[in-house]
This record gives sequence, C-alpha cells and structure tokens, in this order.
Amino acid sequence: MILVAILILCMAGTSYSESYSTNGSPQLSAYIEQALERNPTVRQAFGRYQAARQRSPQASSLPDPMLGLAQYLRTPETRVGPQTTMLTLSQQFPWFGKLSDREKLTAKEALIFGQQYEAIKAEVVRQIKAAYYSLAYVDQAVSITEEDLSVLRHYETLAQARYSQGVGLQQAVVKLQAEITRDLNRLKVLRSHRVDAEAALNNLLDHASESPIEKVPFGNRPNAEVKYEKLYAMGRDRRPEVRASLLQIEKDEKRIQLAQKSYWPDVTLGASFVNVGQRSDLAGSMSPPEQNGKNVYALTVGINIPLRRRKYDAAVAEATEDKIASHEGYRNVLNSVETAIRSIGFRIQTLDEQILLFERTLLPQAEQSLRSTEAAYSTGTIGVLDLLDSERVLLEVRLGLAQLQSDYMKSLAEMERAIGAPF
Repeated sequence: MILVAILILCMAGTSYSESYSTNGSPQLSAYIEQALERNPTVRQAFGRYQAARQRSPQASSLPDPMLGLAQYLRTPETRVGPQTTMLTLSQQFPWFGKLSDREKLTAKEALIFGQQYEAIKAEVVRQIKAAYYSLAYVDQAVSITEEDLSVLRHYETLAQARYSQGVGLQQAVVKLQAEITRDLNRLKVLRSHRVDAEAALNNLLDHASESPIEKVPFGNRPNAEVKYEKLYAMGRDRRPEVRASLLQIEKDEKRIQLAQKSYWPDVTLGASFVNVGQRSDLAGSMSPPEQNGKNVYALTVGINIPLRRRKYDAAVAEATEDKIASHEGYRNVLNSVETAIRSIGFRIQTLDEQILLFERTLLPQAEQSLRSTEAAYSTGTIGVLDLLDSERVLLEVRLGLAQLQSDYMKSLAEMERAIGAPF
C-alpha cells in the first residue's frame, strides 16, 4: 500500500497542470510549464523528495552479517588436537515488526517530502501568475498612456491653431504641453516597472534577467463564485500543507509503535568453524585419539538485553509529544487555510464589484463627459482646462480599471494557492 501511495504521488506530480488554471492563455500555460521544469527551487524540492524515497529500501533491510576470523597466536591444545583458526558468521534479526515499522516510517517521510514538493510547485505557479499579471497591467497602462498622449498632442495642435488665429490663449498651449510632459514621464516610470516585472518572471523561469518578454494581455476575466464552505472543504482536502500535516501525524504514530518495540530484544544467529590440527606429540602419535584432528562446528543464538528502560521510555515519550505537537500543527494549518480563503474570497468579491462599477458606470460616464467637453471646446463654449479635466478623469478611470483587473487575476491565483486546486 505504501509503494502504491508513492507511485500515485509521483504520477500526480507529472500531471500538475490539473492543479492550476490558465484562463485559456497559452502564453501563461507555457510560462508555468517552463517554471515547473526549470525553476531551481522546484528542482531542489524534487531532488529532496527523490532522495527521501531511497530511504525506505535502506530501512527495511537487515543489518549486514558479521564475519569474524580468529588466528590463535598460542594454539589451545585439546584432546583431539590443537585449535589453530576460528571462523564465525553471525546475522542480527530485529524483533518482529521493527523492520516493517521502519519501512513505513521512511515511506511517510517520503510522502511528506512529496507534499512539500507539491506546495513549492503551487507557490511557484502563484508567483508566475503574480508576475504575469503585473506585466499585463504595465502593458495595458502603457497602451492607455500612449493613447492619451496621442489625444493630448491632437489637442495641442488644435490649441496652437486657435492661438495663431487669435481665438485661443497661449496658456492653453502651455498647459497641454505640461500634460504631455507628464504622460511622457508616466511612460518612463511604467517601462521601468516593466523591467522589474520582466526580471522577476525571468528569474522564476530560470532565464537570463534581460530576456525579453512579449506583451502580456489580460485575456478574458473569469467569473468567480465564492462559496466559503465549499472552498474550506477543498482546502482541507487538496492543500499540500494540510496533507503534509496529516502525514506528519501518521509518521509520529509509526514512531510511537517503533519506540514501543525497542523494549523487545533483537536476535542474533551465528555459526562458527574451528580448524583443529592432528596431534603431533609423542602420545598422540603413538595412540591417536578418536576423531583426531576433526574440525569443530557450532551454532549460536544471542539476544541483546534491553536493561536501560529509561532510554526507551524517553523515546516513547518523545514520539508521543511529537505527535501531540503535530496535531496542533495540523490545526494551525487548517486555521491559516480558512483565514486565507476568507480574506482572499472577500477581496475577490470586492474587486469584482469595483470592476463592474468601473465598467458599467464610471467608464461610460467618463467617456460621455469627454465627448461632451470636446464638443463644447470645439465651439469655444469652454476652455482647455475643462477639456483637460475631463480627459484626466477618463485616463484615471482607465488606469484604475486596469489595476483592478490585475489585482483580481492575482487574487484568483492566491485563492488557487489557498485551496490547492483550480479556481
């Protein structure tokens, strides 16, 4: 059963794509697969898991047999001849169940390392998504700012034409040029942020930090349905840290069983051979005894005597206290999972409401206001300051919506991490 469990875990590790969502983005999917294959932290965790799996064959094996050789410097004389050499072979056999308990203990350790490996992969996926959607925001903000810059330059051309015709004021041209400069500075800041996000993503992918990352789109925004009881159940069932905590409790139970068996002795079976030479003394030569020079064979049985029970009592107490601590650790992990789900779920709902408010109300209003202001400005009814106010409002709404979309997608990734399953 233990080997089957390990095999299942290995198969689960190879199909980790079932444990995260990409919202239909092949670009994001490719980045995640590259990270899971190349990221040094993931590879390190996998190596430790593979190493832990090799402990089970070691723990389930018998100790090496002991071969001994004694060459007598002063040969003991016996009735049937002198003893010259003794050869012994012994094998220790642990008490019934000790080897199987040690195997089960190391198998539990391997499974714990396996869940830690899954947790690290899940965290790397979350970090990939965070960097990806940070890039998506920066790219969207750059596009919005470039569009705004184009509009401002159009306004500047109109203002200069009106000023040259004696209709407008030079102040309008100067104000528009100042706003153009602000947009140019905003673009520099955004491109600096893109370099940071690009370097972070390349680090996760184990690429050179200066490797170019193509433009990242937001894609379709999924509708998330937050049902807390269902999410709590998924987190308790699927989160790798929860599984690792349960396995730690099971491991401590095996430690208790193994420690209790330390009170029982181990058995050592042995065989020996003694080489006996023929008697060469005068009496032996004249009247050789029966079985003169016949070798000696013997079988031995031995046990260790577990007298120092204080040591074994302490081992049982240690394993018991560890099990109690593991139970508390399990409760702590469950609490942290539910806390994270509650916090992230509320954030997702809030961001969803804000996005709807921006998309359905604020953005249409800002666009309508700018169109009305542009019409009034073209007829000379209002000045350039009113036009710029309307244009600034629309810019801030569009940038704010892009930031909300980025935060929403990152929150979905965090929820996926919290429950250990696609969301």
